[in-house]
Amino acid sequence: MTDPQLQADTRQMRIAGAVIALTMLLWLGFQWLGGQFGLPAKYAFLADLVAIAAMIWSLAVTWRIWRRRKTPTQR
Repeated sequence: MTDPQLQADTRQMRIAGAVIALTMLLWLGFQWLGGQFGLPAKYAFLADLVAIAAMIWSLAVTWRIWRRRKTPTQR
């Protein structure tokens, strides 16, 4: 794998990790605030769907990088 490709993969993995961490923090915070303010359940479901979408995106990015690194390099 070329050095620029390795750097690009590293950058993407950092972004995916940040998205996972930030999503969980925001999701937990929203669930707590929703309980404190008595928000309707439809907002909790909306937050759940947004969190699921972010996790699926992170999984797709991680999977793509894993597959690219697993492929044998051509010499």
